[in-house]
Order: sequence, then structure tokens, then C-alpha cells
Amino acid sequence: MIARAAVTLMFALALAGCDGSRPLIKHEAKEPGPFPAADRPVASIVSSRWSTEEARDRLNEATRVMDLAAIRPGMTVADLGAGEGYYTIRLAGRVGREGRVLAEDIVPAVRDGLADRVARERLENVSVRLGAPADPRLPDNSFDRIFMVHMYHEIAQPYEFLWRMRPSLRPGGLVVVVDADRSTRNHGTPPALLKCEFAAVGYAQVGFQEMRSAGGYFATFRAAGERPDPADIRACRINDG
Repeated sequence: MIARAAVTLMFALALAGCDGSRPLIKHEAKEPGPFPAADRPVASIVSSRWSTEEARDRLNEATRVMDLAAIRPGMTVADLGAGEGYYTIRLAGRVGREGRVLAEDIVPAVRDGLADRVARERLENVSVRLGAPADPRLPDNSFDRIFMVHMYHEIAQPYEFLWRMRPSLRPGGLVVVVDADRSTRNHGTPPALLKCEFAAVGYAQVGFQEMRSAGGYFATFRAAGERPDPADIRACRINDG
């Protein structure tokens, strides 16, 4: 009798599992990709400092870049490849107490050093986090501006990085790129190559001007149209010098 009851209970449980109330097979979210590889050299990360802060301030670099990017109080800005925090600190002052700055680097020791600086200077509107080489890991619909200063040429998987970054822009948000007009192997990005790689992932260039005080040029991009499927992205083949 006990054995028959046990069999009946097992059968009932089996039927309950097939009543359609719960899926029997769990489907894991599929990772996007594969993404195309960059068809040009990728510069190695040699330093967290592009130049001294004193030298950059003498050229009024950050103020000029923030003016061109129309940084205003209350904005939320991401500073990718923040390094020692030259732009992070100055952006924090510009966006004010009602604004926010997310500073990110992919090198743990650099991230930790910047976090210490932010704590020493008591910048309560700044948070510091560790990014990934192919994914900035930014929250969706969160940023008015994303700064990429003298770091784009160091991104080993630019198409995947830009694709994953795109949803984090708010409507009307801009990506701000400052870089040198030279080959990527020489720690710069030719403007035509930059424009092509951004366009391949669904960004439109909305501003460009030479800016020697910042080491080369200033360019801005916005999301345009639908974000392409990774399989439809084609690597740019532009002579990189």
C-alpha cells in the first residue's frame, strides 16, 4: 500500500511538471556576436597619463573640450579610460552637485589609484569602476556624454565595444572622442578611420574640429538608426599609415 501511494505521488508530481505552468527547458540568454576584428593595429597601453595635468591646463585643454561638448550642471557623464583622472576631476566640477560622473578604467591598479584620489578630494558626485576591454559595462539610457580621451586607439575590439556602449546613451546623448591624427600603431586614430568604425556600429558623426591644444582633434558622435546585428557589421579597411 505504501509503495503504491509513493508511485501515485510521483506520477502526480510528474503531471504537475507538465501542466504548462513552468518551462521544462531553461534557455540561457545568447551572447551577441561574433564581432569583426579591427582591420588595423591596436596600440598597447603604455601609461595612464597622456601628459602632465599642469601642461594640459596651461593649454586650457579640459575647459575647451568641455565647452565644445556643452557640458552643463546636472549632466551625467562617463569618462572611459579615465587614467589618473584629469578629466574626471574637472568634469565633476562642471556638472556640479546635481550631476554625476562615472570614471572607468580597465587596469585595476589605475582604477584603485583614481578611487583614492576621488576619496581624498571628496568628490561625492563621482563613482569609479572597473571596465572590461571589450565592454564598458555601462547602464542603459544613463549618459548625456561619454568621454573617450586619448584611449580609442587602445581598444582591441572596437566594434564590440562601441556596440555594447551604444544603449547607454540617453536621447540626444553624445560620444566625445579626443585623439591624435596619426596611425593607431603610433597612438592615434586617423579621423576617417574613426568615422568609419563608429558608422559601422550605427553612430553618426555630428562634430569635428582640429584641436592641437588637446593633442589632435575633437569629434562627437550620436546614435543613429537601429543598432546593427553583430553579423552585419563590416570592419573598415582604411589605410592606417
